[in-house]
Amino acid sequence: MNDTTGPGDDVQLITLDVNGTSHEVITAPRRTLVDVLRHDLRLTGTHVGCEHGICGACTVLVDGLPVRACLMFAAQAEGARITTVESLADPATGELGDLQRAFTAHHGLQCGFCTPGFLMLAQGFLAERPEATKEDIREVVAANLCRCTGYQTIVEAIDACATARRSQRATGAEEESCN
Repeated sequence: MNDTTGPGDDVQLITLDVNGTSHEVITAPRRTLVDVLRHDLRLTGTHVGCEHGICGACTVLVDGLPVRACLMFAAQAEGARITTVESLADPATGELGDLQRAFTAHHGLQCGFCTPGFLMLAQGFLAERPEATKEDIREVVAANLCRCTGYQTIVEAIDACATARRSQRATGAEEESCN
């Protein structure tokens, strides 16, 4: 944990829009977004890995774009829409989202530590590039580190989800599995 709030530090009240819910947080200006998400808001799906922006385990979406939450101050995210891995599952039922199901079906995870970062990277990427090819996906996932899977299963999972989403849009279907 790199929680940098200490005695005598200045604090400020910020409002963060996380997964569609507004949260008021009192925090030091230099606290990172990942620390506020995990420790103040108890959204522990966002993992802390290297704390240098290299591994991608802390990836969240800020206004729809993938961001390393360990490199961003929480105060910088005020006024933005923050999306964490917790948003991918149905909040009422807990049912996994299509991308999560694709990762499961294609064995795109092993120990699971890097998985939330890959899911959020893929979610943001597919929203921006729904017609992405396997080569495009392979290039994007190289930005995050995984020590277990060898990346091929992650690429296959994201590609399966992208293909299913394209098919869903073409047919106007309600929901289609990414398996």
